[in-house]
Parts: sequence; C-alpha cells; structure tokens
Amino acid sequence: MINDNDVIDTLAELEAFLLLIDNGGLGLKNIAGVALATNNTNGRPFVAVLDDNHKLLLGRWVTDDVFENGKELVRSGPKKLH
Repeated sequence: MINDNDVIDTLAELEAFLLLIDNGGLGLKNIAGVALATNNTNGRPFVAVLDDNHKLLLGRWVTDDVFENGKELVRSGPKKLH
C-alpha cells in the first residue's frame, strides 16, 4: 500500500521513517526488511516495508535524490537515538 500523498523528499525524512518502523510506531506486524525499489509500471522510486514473504506491507514514495542517496541509510539502518 502506497499513499500517493506521502512523499519522502529528504534524507532526514527517510531516517525518521526508518526509525518509526524500527520502533514499531506504525503498528505493522511481521516486518522482515526495508528496501528502496521502483514501481514496475512507471519507474517511480519508493521505500518498501516488506514482510517475511517479501510482500509489500507499506510503501512511501521517495524523490529521485532520496532514492540515489539513501541507499546506504536503508542498507545500514538509521542511527539509534538513546
């Protein structure tokens, strides 16, 4: 499920989204991973929250800049705030 109104357009917003997922703030169950991907239909980039069967639980559109520069952040995860 991708909400067309929600677009992540900065790396800080991407990090906040990842922290929200890590902290269980969205109430999603069976989260197995997060990935940057592109929509097969139109090539639009998004961040995908996946379950253990690689099914999309939640997605948020991202800008091209966030897609290109946020790969390491998604790969390594957000910085934990204590």
